[in-house]
Amino acid sequence: MKTYNEMSKEELLAAKQELEAAYQEYKSRNLSLDMSRGKPSQDQLDLSMEFMDILNSGVDLKSEEGIDCRNYGVLDGIKEAKELMASLVDATPDQVIIYGNSSLNVMYDTVARSIMEGVMGSTPWFRLDGKVKFLCPVPGYDRHFAITEHFGIEMINVPMTEEGPDMDIVEELVAGDPMIKGMWCVPKYSNPQGIVYSDQTIRRLAAMKVAAEDFRIYWDNAYCVHYLDFDHQDHILNIMEECAKAGNPHRVYEFVSTSKIVFPGSGLAALISTKENLAAIKTQMTIQTIGHDKLNQLRHVRYFKNKEGVLEHMKKHAELLKPRFDIILGTMEEGLGGLGIASWIVPKGGYFIGFDSMEGCAKKIVAMMKEAGVVMTGAGATYPYKNDPKDCNIRIAPSYPTVEELKLAADIFVVCVKLASIEKLLAA
Repeated sequence: MKTYNEMSKEELLAAKQELEAAYQEYKSRNLSLDMSRGKPSQDQLDLSMEFMDILNSGVDLKSEEGIDCRNYGVLDGIKEAKELMASLVDATPDQVIIYGNSSLNVMYDTVARSIMEGVMGSTPWFRLDGKVKFLCPVPGYDRHFAITEHFGIEMINVPMTEEGPDMDIVEELVAGDPMIKGMWCVPKYSNPQGIVYSDQTIRRLAAMKVAAEDFRIYWDNAYCVHYLDFDHQDHILNIMEECAKAGNPHRVYEFVSTSKIVFPGSGLAALISTKENLAAIKTQMTIQTIGHDKLNQLRHVRYFKNKEGVLEHMKKHAELLKPRFDIILGTMEEGLGGLGIASWIVPKGGYFIGFDSMEGCAKKIVAMMKEAGVVMTGAGATYPYKNDPKDCNIRIAPSYPTVEELKLAADIFVVCVKLASIEKLLAA
């Protein structure tokens, strides 16, 4: 098989004519498919319906310590909820604050708190001379970047490698600039590429020298139990333990939630850090809230019971998700493999596939998909300021459409990638 770069102009034009006919046929179907976000499918949501009935009328609604979960109080979460959420990331209950349903909300609050009140007694960021900066591994999670952009924080791109962020670049930057106050990380099945941080990367993050005493790693462990194949589970080092070993115990804010484990709108979020970090955070929380939804905390504990219960539930998710990933990956391999116009990483977990087209083609491909009735995440969204300098990265979200819809969307995607690539080559 020839790559597209090896084809003559005549061969490219002939292929283009055939692809345009296929594309027009897809457009004529007036489709309306949504692949824009990593939303659980209807089938996945149905897995958790018994979760709604676990606190029926007449059931005792007191925690293990006798706290009436219907009432005010317990700022940082009931004991058994802390134990459950801690177990998902191998933390201890005293390292946990339980929040509401959204870890993104907790991340936003954590950045806002640092701006207004500082970090464990440091100068509030708004009082500093100069612009606060964050390191942003790219491609990355668009909502992370939206938070820092919203607060006017300067974002610095750090390229991802197969082992996580390029640590040579990270170490050089944080050691030389005291205005670099944070770094976004999705360490397990990164969004969108599905990369798992290596042991060496995590140890280097824990031990690196930083110029800012109030530097924190925002460790978004969103996919800690989101395996696609439970026979081949990836495991990462405990970042909290590694930081303690390296003499930097307070370096990490870790975030985890059950948003894609039960219902995204009714999950449970937690922040994991040292007692000292948490004590500083609770000072602000006492003004912000009297406590979060303890009934939801109790519901989680009684439904899952423990980490093993969560993992058994996640196996059911994997049974629904893996065939969807296989459809996309198989269709791309069959239609695009060997043509020299695209690359992608085969993830073993998480919710996304990171796809790289030829340079300058991503926006064109996503626009063509939209014209054909398939909405995808906007090209550029995986970079700060929505600016992908190579215009090549596309985030594919296979979870929400039905299997039949996904098969069709994958076929259309292959056609769009081929067409955009041929047009790029012919214009060269």
